[in-house]
Amino acid sequence: MKKITIAIDGYSSCGKSTMAKDLARQIGYIYIDSGAMYRSVTLYCLDNGLFDGQEIRTEALKEALPSLRISFKLDPETKKPVTFLNGKEVESRIRSLEVSNHVSQVAALPFVREELVRQQQAMGREKGIVMDGRDIQTVVFPDAELKIFVVASAEVRAQRRYEELKAKGQEASYEDILKNVKDRDYMDEHREVSPLKKADDAIVLDNSNMTIEEQNAWLLEQFNKVVHD
Repeated sequence: MKKITIAIDGYSSCGKSTMAKDLARQIGYIYIDSGAMYRSVTLYCLDNGLFDGQEIRTEALKEALPSLRISFKLDPETKKPVTFLNGKEVESRIRSLEVSNHVSQVAALPFVREELVRQQQAMGREKGIVMDGRDIQTVVFPDAELKIFVVASAEVRAQRRYEELKAKGQEASYEDILKNVKDRDYMDEHREVSPLKKADDAIVLDNSNMTIEEQNAWLLEQFNKVVHD
């Protein structure tokens, strides 16, 4: 069976990461967590003193960035991807609060994005991967064999997020969440760099009224159509 690259894009709170991980686990592919890549660069900055207060020593980071190697391996027991930085496993360290507090600054640097997109594209050349995001099918993997664009109504997405927060015991306002969802949609669609949009050859998945099981079955069907074509 031939291996392919699967690119999943879509709006916030559509469950893209969950479906991408589930699909990768089901078909034995590697799920590439683009967020983990930005977190790994952030960890490098913290470990190597590249933060000067709230500022980043950008020239030093520019010099070091091409030599950073971020990779993912499938844990044979959990079947979940584990992140490696320059050959060392860093999965738990990149999820720390310290990294979380600094990753937005690192991810906002255009030269960091350019380098990580280059590394993501290099991973894609080996095939057998699933990646989700906002511009995976249009910028990172425009030649992906299977492109899925996920949508759901703003109201459904806001309700999902509301229920998630309530389940965690956190106070939440449905109206505030709905406004946030709509604001984020607008920003994603209108940003200057890599705006969110459906690739011409992407298949639309509206999961507004689908269960997780129905969604996973649909994704597997699309995958099988491509690999057995």
